[in-house]
Amino acid sequence: MLIGDVARRSGVSARMLRHYDSLGLVRPTGRTRAGYREYSGEDIRRIFHIESLRSLGLSLREVGRALDDPGFRPAELVDDLIRQTRERIAAETALLTRLRRLDAAEPAGWEEALQIVALLQALASESAGHRQRAALSSAAEVAVPVEALVEAVLSETDPNVAGALRWALARSDADASALLAQGLDAPEAAVRERAVQALAEIPGAGSTALLRDALVGSDLVVRRHAALALGARGVAAAVPTLVDMAVEGVNDVDAADTLGVLAARPALADRIAGALVDRLAHGRPGPAARRRLTQALADIPGSTASRALTGLTEDEDRAVALTATYILTLRDAR
Repeated sequence: MLIGDVARRSGVSARMLRHYDSLGLVRPTGRTRAGYREYSGEDIRRIFHIESLRSLGLSLREVGRALDDPGFRPAELVDDLIRQTRERIAAETALLTRLRRLDAAEPAGWEEALQIVALLQALASESAGHRQRAALSSAAEVAVPVEALVEAVLSETDPNVAGALRWALARSDADASALLAQGLDAPEAAVRERAVQALAEIPGAGSTALLRDALVGSDLVVRRHAALALGARGVAAAVPTLVDMAVEGVNDVDAADTLGVLAARPALADRIAGALVDRLAHGRPGPAARRRLTQALADIPGSTASRALTGLTEDEDRAVALTATYILTLRDAR
């Protein structure tokens, strides 16, 4: 069969068949009387073998080795091809993500587009300083797509960079709450914590609703962050968790301060005082916990808190008694 016929039937161009010939991959075994190259049935089968191997991503050199080396074992090469393919897919996926984010930003011109690309690259930098500057620039200069900021804030381990990213996210024109909600359901505890910390800094009803959901979730760390944020927003549902934090000594100062903010509302003051008193009377807290509960009562107005503090002036723990006495002295001086 002549080269033109082979090209038509195999789908491999005559130019590529000549290239195979020059590389020694497949050489016509016959010649016509006129001297033209003539392919045998075996030659054509070899062409189809070559094309099959090329479809797996093998180079022509690897194809030649696979077909001509009797000791060739495909397993190692196939493993290498799998690795290369995964790397290529990851690179292409990252490129597609950057392009989509650039498209979502709707840059007015190439200068703005290049600034956005530079910020996206800086957010993915190995340098914490570069990432932090990119976060700050995203809020001050060019708006980085909110998806990129959310991805960065959920993966950031450096506390300074994370703070800058949360600041930028809170000032973004786009609502990031729905994207951060996905982080609350992440399998990694660290990601869930980063998500609730970011939500705590985003104002609005959307983030408040998600924080309310987080307050009753199974992740204790997330619940505590949600309680602090909700308490600062005046949500009474945070009170039980905040009281638990005061008892357990976890961010107890922040918890006590937040309870004090909530207690500024007359309708909540006695409720909060009652919750603290109940833990003192029935929770059997140890001396350290009793001191923390006493300190938490300091900023709670009303008669319920005052009566509890009066009783604590006679507490068997001298530190508790002295703290309660001092707090009452300050309250009487107001």
